[in-house]
Amino acid sequence: MAFISDMKVLYHLLFKRVTGDNHAERMESFYGGQAGDYDGFRKRLLKGREELYKAVEKPADGIWVDMGGGTGANIENLADDIDKLKKVYVVDLSESLLKVAEDRFKERGWDNAQTIAADATTFTPPEGFADVVTFSYSLTMIPDWFAAIENAKRILKPGGKIGIVDFYVGRKFPPEGLKSHRWLARTLWQPWFASDNVFPSPDHLPFLQRHFKQLDVVEERSKIPYVPLLRTPYYHFIGEKPADG
Repeated sequence: MAFISDMKVLYHLLFKRVTGDNHAERMESFYGGQAGDYDGFRKRLLKGREELYKAVEKPADGIWVDMGGGTGANIENLADDIDKLKKVYVVDLSESLLKVAEDRFKERGWDNAQTIAADATTFTPPEGFADVVTFSYSLTMIPDWFAAIENAKRILKPGGKIGIVDFYVGRKFPPEGLKSHRWLARTLWQPWFASDNVFPSPDHLPFLQRHFKQLDVVEERSKIPYVPLLRTPYYHFIGEKPADG
């Protein structure tokens, strides 16, 4: 059964044409047919999510916004800490994925978790602020990712935390402390993912470092299911909004 689900997801990744006149329609076109099979496959593909969500500080009575949170699977990584939070908002443009998230929250009795169909570049929580904003493999799917990060910074309280895990491509000459990627990695991964409207960037980490106080950064590689030998580069970043905003 798992194999059949994987093949369904791979069909959408490799062969299904993505259509739509705007980003929301393209997201629904891509995810609508695979929403129910999404989590199992991506648990093996999208590494580092559990580590990131466990590492980010959970403020008591805080507001947590998961941008591009899809099926809400990321929230399971908060475990019992979800009860410490006042509210968790899972923001996404795909109604099909959000429906899976709603069912998940009801099944687990997470009354403080809510799904919202909205754009990560403009969303503001009803409270007007957030203590934590996270992006899990969603930043590479947001066309104006600069605006998404700037919006996250805007809604974060001073001292609030941002956490991101995603695919990326390292620069040939990166800032001090970051890894350099060789020519093959710099030329392979961007066209590989682009067919699915996923755009790994060499600019995520430098941009984040300029906008937030860096608390933690990890650069690793992960296996691709059914694709031997190749390893996709990914990073996780945890930062803090400066007190002066």
